[in-house]
Amino acid sequence: MGSLDNLTILVPESRELNLFTTMIEDEGARVIRCPLVQILDLDDSRAAEAWLDTLISGAFEDVIWLTGEGLRRLLALARRTQRGDAFVAALGKIRSITRGPKPARALREIGLAPGLSATTPTSEGVLAALAPEDIAGRRIGVQLYPGDGTAALLAGLSARGAVLTPVTPYRYATQTETAQVVAAIKSLIEGHIDVVAFTSSPQVDRLFSVAREAGLEQPLKDAFTRVAVASIGPVVEETLQRLGITNILQPEAAFHMKPLVRSIAAWNAQRAS
Repeated sequence: MGSLDNLTILVPESRELNLFTTMIEDEGARVIRCPLVQILDLDDSRAAEAWLDTLISGAFEDVIWLTGEGLRRLLALARRTQRGDAFVAALGKIRSITRGPKPARALREIGLAPGLSATTPTSEGVLAALAPEDIAGRRIGVQLYPGDGTAALLAGLSARGAVLTPVTPYRYATQTETAQVVAAIKSLIEGHIDVVAFTSSPQVDRLFSVAREAGLEQPLKDAFTRVAVASIGPVVEETLQRLGITNILQPEAAFHMKPLVRSIAAWNAQRAS
């Protein structure tokens, strides 16, 4: 028997969706996939290309990586525009600061490693990691993600005098397959799902946006008082708590897929005992 036998788990799509669903299904759960947020290349890449040129020229002393997806998208853009080798070489000469394990993994894929890692994978964690340093006048490239979730990081760095050059290297196509999202929301409301596993905060925002548009926001919030919610890390947890969701399962330390599956399994075992 698997540790997730008899559970039905809703899994929003992500870059590692197939890997995650395989882990869950191998433990006996039934998986329902939900297309909440699709990540796409930029429609206009000129600003990102200019950022790459700035990095390659040696203008940055540090680069802050908030997501692995951001690093991979910039690398792909650099390779498409004949900047790939120069991009990797330039990164090897400066310090990379990572918010969590995903950008650290993306760095290792190109033979590099973080020079500084946030202990907690949040914007506040990045600010805390840099707290002992005098960064006034320090030239820092900052890889962002779409939305306003990085505003506090930029404000905190700017307040300490850092000279920031931000880049957002991808966009979200959040209006895709809305009917499937509504169907998933109704399944949650009707009690057909035991656990929802979120791996990014935009997934949470999109789910509630669709529920709001469909007139189902309050029934969805009510459903989350009965359904367990698995969160891969503190950024997602903060988003859930902002929406009043408190029944949250989360890995204790390592914010990866396997520990997330283990946290669901531990909850399932406790529930069955």
